[in-house]
Amino acid sequence: MLGLYSFTLPHVPPKRELKANVKELLGFDALSLFKTRTFATLMIASVLIFIPVSFYFGFTASFMSDIGIDFIPNKISLGQVSEILFMLILPLFLIRFGLKWVLFVGAGAWLLRFLLFANGDAESGMWMIYAGIILHGICYDFFVVAGQIYVDKTAPDNLKSSAQGLITFATYGLGMFIGTWIAGRTVDMLSIDGSPDWVKIWYVPTLIAAVVLVIFIFLFKEKKKAV
Repeated sequence: MLGLYSFTLPHVPPKRELKANVKELLGFDALSLFKTRTFATLMIASVLIFIPVSFYFGFTASFMSDIGIDFIPNKISLGQVSEILFMLILPLFLIRFGLKWVLFVGAGAWLLRFLLFANGDAESGMWMIYAGIILHGICYDFFVVAGQIYVDKTAPDNLKSSAQGLITFATYGLGMFIGTWIAGRTVDMLSIDGSPDWVKIWYVPTLIAAVVLVIFIFLFKEKKKAV
C-alpha cells in the first residue's frame, strides 16, 4: 500500500546540482552538530536511554511469565495503543511546555515504569504492571519522537537527513547494541540457579533513566525557536 501511495507524491528534484563528497554521502557532515552542547546532550542521552529500552523490549515478556501473568502479548499490546494516543497529543505538550520538559517527562516515565515493574506482581500489584506497560506512550513519544522533532527543527536544511540518520544510529544502533549487551549481562548476573531476581534487575534501568534525567536538568538548554 505504501508503495502504491508513493506514486501520488509530488516530484521533488534535488536542490543542488553539485555532486556530494564522500563525507556527505556517509552522513559524517552531521557530526558538526556536536559543536552545539544541546545537540550533543540529546545524542548522549539518546544512547543512554536506549539501555532501559533494551531491558523493556528484551525482558518484559519473560518477567511477566515468571511472575505468573498469562495472555502476555495482549497485555503488552496496551503499550502500542498508548503510543498512538500520546502521539496525537504530543504537539500540544511541545507547544505548551517546551521540548526540554517533554524530554524530561519522557525520561522520567522510563524511570517510573521500571519502579512499577520492580514493585508489581500478578496479584494485588497487577495494576503496577499495567501502569508500566501503558506508560509506553509517554516513554516512547515524549523522548524518542520528541528527540527526532528537535533534530528536524535545529539541523540546517542540508543536514536534516544526515542528522536524522545520526539520531537513529545513536538510538536503534549504538544505544540498542550497548543496551542489549548490558541488559543480558545484568539478567545473567542477577539470576540464581537460572531464576532472575527481577526486583534487583529492574532497578538497574531505573538508575540509568535517573542519570538521563540529571543530564537534562543540568546540560540541556532549550532555545524557544527550536520547537
